[in-house]
Amino acid sequence: MRVLCGTIVAGFLLTLAACGDNATERAATGGVGGLVVAGPVGAVAGATVGAATTK
Repeated sequence: MRVLCGTIVAGFLLTLAACGDNATERAATGGVGGLVVAGPVGAVAGATVGAATTK
C-alpha cells in the first residue's frame, strides 16, 4: 500500500511541477502541489522538481 501511495504522490508532484511558462512558475506550482500532498517536505520536493523541469 505504501508503494502505491508513494507512486501516486510522485506522479502528482511531477504533473504539477510541469505547470508554468518559466522556472519560477514551475517551482511555485510544484511547491503548492507538494504542500497539499505531503506537507512542508513535499513543498520543498515539489519546488525542487518544478525548478529542475525543463520544457
